[in-house]
Amino acid sequence: MFACAGCGTELTAPVSRIALPVHTHHGGWEELHPALMEPAAYAVDPRPTGPPWRSWEEVGEELAARQDVYAPAYFVSFGARNRIVIAPGDSRSMALIPEKCEGYCRGVDGRAGPNLACEGCGRAVATRVDDCGSWQTVWLEPEAVVRCPSGLPAVPPPGWDDLERAEHRVPPVEPDGSWSRRWEAAVGVALAHLVVATGGSPVTLPDGRVAELLGHAVARYLPVGPGGRSVGLAGPGIGTPRPRPDVLLVPRHPLTGAAWRPPGDDGAVVPLDSGIWAYLVHPGETSPMPATGVLPPGVLRDDYPLPSFPWYPLTPHEWAFEHTLIGLPAVRSLRMRGYGNQGA
Repeated sequence: MFACAGCGTELTAPVSRIALPVHTHHGGWEELHPALMEPAAYAVDPRPTGPPWRSWEEVGEELAARQDVYAPAYFVSFGARNRIVIAPGDSRSMALIPEKCEGYCRGVDGRAGPNLACEGCGRAVATRVDDCGSWQTVWLEPEAVVRCPSGLPAVPPPGWDDLERAEHRVPPVEPDGSWSRRWEAAVGVALAHLVVATGGSPVTLPDGRVAELLGHAVARYLPVGPGGRSVGLAGPGIGTPRPRPDVLLVPRHPLTGAAWRPPGDDGAVVPLDSGIWAYLVHPGETSPMPATGVLPPGVLRDDYPLPSFPWYPLTPHEWAFEHTLIGLPAVRSLRMRGYGNQGA
């Protein structure tokens, strides 16, 4: 658990570390969102986040690069690194600081810095964010808190085997029939890595679910068609296609965030949110009714409404793409080759 560095007051329930979700900073504009983190979990953001902000013109390329920004951006964050994010329900003994509760329209967005104070000593220790367009979070300031053992037995860490659990898969469509906000953000993040992995070259997607769900999104940033660099799905439980595609779409480890790699393979890989990857590889049963026998590949049962997708194609979250791309050092060489003139 985490406690106040000033007085020792416990500020969280017992929590275990997982990888920072790729959609952390990317939600749907003017929409209310659920909590980012699952209960009893925390993650750490290694990049600078939050205020103070400075313009690119004021900062310059060299100083921006020290803040992990490698291409022009409207503003560069000079906030703390390694801020700790938890679900609001896991926070304890903190009170809002009224004069720091600014927001856009439906909640607080943390624009003025930490807005939660320790109830033990009054020290500003965290930032509550719940405004529209943001996932509900509490961000602990790394210099204001300390880690303490909870005294509870360690929870088994998530691993590659968890990707095959049905509950780990993230469906691409929301209950209201729109595209999943998590998918939109995760695809934007993955596309930034794909642009870097291919150097902005044309790509060829594998037939099936990848082309059906991601084809339109990929085409927004890369030419798609025959003769391009080949892309394929790979990962735990399915191995690597043969011959090996030029670029592999692989899952991020749910605990460490590291990309899966085939043993002894140092070729290009693009990490995908593990929940999205799991859906692409294991979409699961399309009907709630138990099946008898085995249907041919690609054939869906007709005793229940077929899964439907929105009338418009899946579009990547633009800010998720740009935020990820400018944080990759390789974007410098892409800019020199003129990729930025194509809309990146």
